Amino acid sequence: MSDLPSKDDILRWIADNPTETSKRDIARAFGIKGAARIDLKRMLKELEEEGHLEKRKKTYRDPDRLPPVALLRVGEPDGDGDLFAHPLEWQGEGEAPRVLVVPKAGDPALGEGDRVLMRLSAVEGEDHAYEGRLIRRIGTNPRKILGIFRKGAEGGRILPIDKGQDKEWSVASEATQDAKDGELVEAEQAGPKGRMGLPRARIVARLGDPSQPKAVSLIAIHQHGIPDEFPDEVIAEADAMKPAGLKGREDLRDLPLVTIDPSDARDHDDACYAHADDDPKNEGGHVIWVAIADVAHYVTAGSALDREARKRGNSSYFPDRVVPMLPDRLSGDLCSLHEGVPRACIAVRMQVDAKGQKIGHRFVRGLMRSPASLNYQEVQAAMDGEPNAKCAELLEDVIRPLYAAHDALKHARAERQPLDLNLPERKVVLSEEGKVLSVNFADRLEAHKLIEEFMILANVAAAETLVAKKSPLLFRVHEEPSPEKLDSLREVAEAAGLTLAKGQVLRTAHLNALLHGAAGTDHSEQVNMATLRAMTQAYYSPSNFSHFGLSLRAYAHFTSPIRRYADLIVHRALITAHGWGDDGLSPADLERLEQTAQHISETERRSMVAERDTNDRYLAAFLSERVGEEFTGRVSGIARFGAFVRLDETGADGLVPMRSLGREYFRFDADAATLTGADSGRQIGLGDRVTVRLAEAAPVTGGIAFDLVSVEGKAMGGRGSGKRGAPPKRKAGAAKKKADKMKRKVKRSRK
Repeated sequence: MSDLPSKDDILRWIADNPTETSKRDIARAFGIKGAARIDLKRMLKELEEEGHLEKRKKTYRDPDRLPPVALLRVGEPDGDGDLFAHPLEWQGEGEAPRVLVVPKAGDPALGEGDRVLMRLSAVEGEDHAYEGRLIRRIGTNPRKILGIFRKGAEGGRILPIDKGQDKEWSVASEATQDAKDGELVEAEQAGPKGRMGLPRARIVARLGDPSQPKAVSLIAIHQHGIPDEFPDEVIAEADAMKPAGLKGREDLRDLPLVTIDPSDARDHDDACYAHADDDPKNEGGHVIWVAIADVAHYVTAGSALDREARKRGNSSYFPDRVVPMLPDRLSGDLCSLHEGVPRACIAVRMQVDAKGQKIGHRFVRGLMRSPASLNYQEVQAAMDGEPNAKCAELLEDVIRPLYAAHDALKHARAERQPLDLNLPERKVVLSEEGKVLSVNFADRLEAHKLIEEFMILANVAAAETLVAKKSPLLFRVHEEPSPEKLDSLREVAEAAGLTLAKGQVLRTAHLNALLHGAAGTDHSEQVNMATLRAMTQAYYSPSNFSHFGLSLRAYAHFTSPIRRYADLIVHRALITAHGWGDDGLSPADLERLEQTAQHISETERRSMVAERDTNDRYLAAFLSERVGEEFTGRVSGIARFGAFVRLDETGADGLVPMRSLGREYFRFDADAATLTGADSGRQIGLGDRVTVRLAEAAPVTGGIAFDLVSVEGKAMGGRGSGKRGAPPKRKAGAAKKKADKMKRKVKRSRK
């Protein structure tokens, strides 16, 4: 025993030689041979039981230290731009150590969420415990699974809630996070298939009872990876903000700039005022002021607030909550243009002539004080002769001049001919508990159109100013439809008895002629939807490729910096271009403008999909109590697996599966977008009026399924033309061929 090292000697060796920690390595290092190996094994076992060592297969290591090579997840950059990573597995006491990522020439660019294999070296006297050099990138964030946990004898399973997924995941007992049976959980992929043939997952978050009404938007937030909690440093930075003063600003507090928003608006980031132009050279013209919250004053480039805002890209809006781009101290307070309080703004004064053409504009950095926060309904009621007390005081001097200016803008809009789609917006109304009270189509008032036109005009002014000053910016780009999509639209138009001519440079006026031709007919919704599908997705870009849908040469988003990062970049560009201060575009903003454009275009699409999925789930919840009832609607889509139907009453979309069309075989024609009965010749096509019976509505997934009752007033046969119980003719022939083939095989095998 005297030749054996002490326990401290063994621990020091393991710490100094992390790659040589097997029992054989330790024995060789201390010259231990023969029977003494039994005593060494006993000492290692004691160190393991005392918690000093952890046995991993045939090696030992200190559980409070990381191995020399480890799998880590990269976090977001800190204020200095340094990247840190955290180990995916940590068995030690306390928080997992931070690892500074030390890149070398030729390494790929790493981002938050990347999983990396790194070679580690311990450091002392730093705020991080290790430095890591990349060996290889394993991939980005592991696949996320959102589903219902079903407890089992050895862990359990996760049933995904995505409509397109039916694959279950197995969860080992040590990876359940003590989740309860039936609980909604978020998990991540943990490895390849296990013994039962199911892919493995580990639960990372328990989200509670999925049947609770307010779980609907929570599901979408987690499913699409929308950040919904602000880091402590971001909240602290926002809470420390003080209201901006008048220094360096134009005093606009005497201008009656009013905000007009939805009645349930959570923030007020734009205000407007208009009056008749007193310039004798612009007879019949108007002056329109649009003031926008000066978010750039509070969210400066490179700050914690800026990094988080860029990461989110935009706010996400759900029927029961908002996931804001900025903390409430800013979005709901300092950057919200509340009535009666001074607020920092960037405003544009625009001159338009009697026909609504903009003939001049100038931007100012100002301080405003709104006399009133109004909503669309009360403003419209005031113009319709029923003003409430608040609007009555503002009617002659504020509200009527706004409408007069809008009347002028209508002339310019008619000449410009932006795309004039008629697709009413669906509005889900919830109780305080989150239960769906109704699903309606939102009214589109003249007040809505007024604010929309003012904001478009201000956005155009911002783009024109920055282009003229040769300043970098982010344009809002909408390219014209592809030839393939236009061909599909022409087919829909021809089926509706309308035309969209070929061989000409496409303009929005051509599409509007098509839409107006369909207006008031049974094909109106179908043509509007087909036109929308033909459009390309709008996006952000530092290069100007114009805006096809609005029929504008240059367009930028300026009017909503509280909820869109693109607008914040445009505000900073205006600050720099006008020399208003040192809180404009930073060198980092300029360097990564292309990257920012791509990133925020992706976050915008992420929010759109999450918001759509949430509405689908709420619609399914609303209809789930009406299973078995009949509804009218139109065929909105045709696929190989069935027909999609949109209901007249709620606008809900659901599937009529092919299997519910009866025993008759229906042929799918992708070009004609039809399903045709092989025996009866009955055809189901886009735009057909149908009556359906609700067969299923699943709130957790948002899936809705119908049985088809009638098409264009003609009842479905239910079982096709064959007798009850008889197989379809096509399948009978196939079955005979298969039987004959089997007979031939049997004969050959007997010879």
